[in-house]
Amino acid sequence: MKEVHKFKVPGIGMRIIKSALAVSLCMVINTIRGEGSMVFYSQLAALWCIQMYRSNTLSNALQRTIGTVVGALFGLIYLLIYPHTVMGEFYSVLLCSIFLFFGVLLVIYTTVLVNQKQASYFSCVVFLSIVINHIGDINPYSFVWNRFLDTMIGIVIGLIINNMRICFKPDRETLFVSGVDDILVDKNDKMSAFSKVELNRMIEDGMRFTLSTVRTPASVIEPLSEIKLKYPIIVMDGAALYDTANNEYKSVFVISPDTAKNLVDLINSNNMQPFINVIIDDTLLIYYDDNTDEVNRNLVKTMRSSPYRNYIKRDYPCDEKVVYIMLLDTDERIKALYNKLLGLEYDKMLKIIKYSSEEHKGYSYIKIFNKNASKEKMLTYLKNGYGITKTITLGTITGKYDIIIKKNSFNAMVKRVRKEYEQFLKGSK
Repeated sequence: MKEVHKFKVPGIGMRIIKSALAVSLCMVINTIRGEGSMVFYSQLAALWCIQMYRSNTLSNALQRTIGTVVGALFGLIYLLIYPHTVMGEFYSVLLCSIFLFFGVLLVIYTTVLVNQKQASYFSCVVFLSIVINHIGDINPYSFVWNRFLDTMIGIVIGLIINNMRICFKPDRETLFVSGVDDILVDKNDKMSAFSKVELNRMIEDGMRFTLSTVRTPASVIEPLSEIKLKYPIIVMDGAALYDTANNEYKSVFVISPDTAKNLVDLINSNNMQPFINVIIDDTLLIYYDDNTDEVNRNLVKTMRSSPYRNYIKRDYPCDEKVVYIMLLDTDERIKALYNKLLGLEYDKMLKIIKYSSEEHKGYSYIKIFNKNASKEKMLTYLKNGYGITKTITLGTITGKYDIIIKKNSFNAMVKRVRKEYEQFLKGSK
């Protein structure tokens, strides 16, 4: 039986409301200006400036302004030099086409000369709006000035409306810390467009936000590459703090070389092949041996295709920093090794995690970290390094996070963060 997907009516977003408000305000200004104004040009410019992010608003406003100036200037020149004498319908059309050819050519080339290629479209729109059907106007200066003024009014209105603050006071003191799996990305490593847009909007506005996950930096960067994080992220279950902006590890809990060597020897003696994660010059290298197990071979084949992962098929350098050791094997073999590690009391000196694989039935993982590796300790380090006194953590496990988010409810986390950050929304459903 096929799964039935319920159709959800999307809500009216703030960008829609701002766009409608900007158009209405342009109409009011147009009425006040009176004769000579054309509200259509103001409304187009205002709508173009209503963007998801404020940085895009300023960029679009600049493009529109440059486009308006270039288009208006050449439009005025066109009106002044175009011959008004009627020479017959065919010759008039032919002459007009020739003038338009050179006019558009010069408009676009000028935007290239001033290094504003993105403004070429708007320059042509303004240019054509002036010259088409306005050849022979008694006062071309007045007409061009009004078109320029119409556009600039729309730009100013768009900038004001898009930069309006709609909450009483944003919480820029709290650091919001979110998990990744089952809360931000789905099983296919996809994040919703809503979460992406809202997170970037709030981060751009000054919200403190970061992530805490069992994943490596590589497996976080790929699905979340479009999120403009400004704070380091807690990775590998608290074994490391990684700065995505500068591609460097700010802090790492490592396994001592002697302990790591003993572990690898023990694992090899059980005919199992570990993946040894080592950090060298802020680069995570994953050492491994030839493996006859098809699941492990496929794992390497899939993972090494990423430019963020570095798999090396040889013995690891025993004097380098081992962040963690990972194994993927059948449930029985993993259970036997896990019990052996506990019997040798490795759990008293290391952090050992065992869990079933969701991707491979009948297989389980073991991950071995430094005993001190924990998300809580790494979060404390992050807070001290950036002078942060207040944090709110969000995740799916009851008792482990400040705010519990229902598993696989992917937009719920971002909506809750928005309520906490934009404080006037608190208590709304």
